[in-house]
Amino acid sequence: MAINHEWVRYGPNGASGLLCTPERASGPLPGILVFQEIWGVDAHIEDVTHRFAAAGYAAFAPDLFAPEGERPESLTRERISEAQAFMGSLGPSAFVPEVRDQALAKLPEAERNRISQTSQALFAPLASRANWLDAFRPQLVDAAAWLRRENPTSAGQKVGAVGFCMGGGLVALLACDDEELAAGVIFYGQSPPLDRVAGIRAPMQGHYGSLDTRINEGVPAFEAEMRRLGKPFEPFFYEGAPHGFFRDGGPSYNVAASRVAFARTVDFFARHLA
Repeated sequence: MAINHEWVRYGPNGASGLLCTPERASGPLPGILVFQEIWGVDAHIEDVTHRFAAAGYAAFAPDLFAPEGERPESLTRERISEAQAFMGSLGPSAFVPEVRDQALAKLPEAERNRISQTSQALFAPLASRANWLDAFRPQLVDAAAWLRRENPTSAGQKVGAVGFCMGGGLVALLACDDEELAAGVIFYGQSPPLDRVAGIRAPMQGHYGSLDTRINEGVPAFEAEMRRLGKPFEPFFYEGAPHGFFRDGGPSYNVAASRVAFARTVDFFARHLA
């Protein structure tokens, strides 16, 4: 299927995002927001956005690192790819500060400084879930409003959201704030604070790898609170799948879990965004 692929500006500050639509579609389309992982709107997120467009939606991936249209030097694609390769070389120990610092100390000074600056820029907003929302709320709200009201291919239609890792957590947080969100899908993202769950109006779905204990420990309480409040939530756990199982270019990719999770996601959006 031919897909229109266009980088657009949205919101009052001219933020940047990728809009994908099926080329031969006629009439307005429901919208899907695609929220990035910590690595930004990279080749993987672009591809995922294409997949949702091919399923019949106006799919929009706001670049959360470009709130005024351009990324800072420390968060360019090249710099993020360099930092990602460094983190990947360390495996799970990359998130242990002492191990990471020891590995950084062995690098040439210029490379060490670049990776340190980029890592700080990437991970500083994730110090707490409150900081996530403070950092990204304007773009999340503006992106949803733009897709609902200003984008010609989706104006007046329902809008859902799907996100991965950091983006999954952002879907949950947006759902707590956005009464108009029609559906939300979390891929291995942190569950929202329980005291904010009452604000959720949208039906929710979640996809989690059974090996992802850090993320999974928050799901039972989230599910119980959603059930207590009479709010629909469909959590799915994939046996043997790790965190990041849907990222097909990474070492955590699990094809069986990805296949089933994507089918369930497309069915969920078809039920709630039609």
